[in-house]
Amino acid sequence: MKTPFDPRHKKRISLMQELFGLSFGHKAINTVAVPPEAHLKDIDLYIQAAAPEWPIDKIAKIDLAILRLALYELLVEKKEPPKVIIDEAVELAKEFGNENSQKFVNGVLGTILKETENGKL
Repeated sequence: MKTPFDPRHKKRISLMQELFGLSFGHKAINTVAVPPEAHLKDIDLYIQAAAPEWPIDKIAKIDLAILRLALYELLVEKKEPPKVIIDEAVELAKEFGNENSQKFVNGVLGTILKETENGKL
């Protein structure tokens, strides 16, 4: 588990909270750091492809925020290695999600990573 003083972890928590708020129609406070809406639409398509049995509106909002943040980092920013991004997303799911969040987030991100590497997504 990340230390509460790790600035990268704190930044991800803040971004996750902003994305969570967007799920309820709140405006983003930090519009520079939060992925633009166009990216979110594309990101949601990846989520739908990786978890077709879970429509976007049925995914727990906190899990969706974590997935959106991780996928933005994986597919758009590409600043960290995929393993680091997925590990951090799983940590956020453990910290903020329910008992199933960790497995769900790990499964969706793992599927997307594998499918993008194989050119299927």
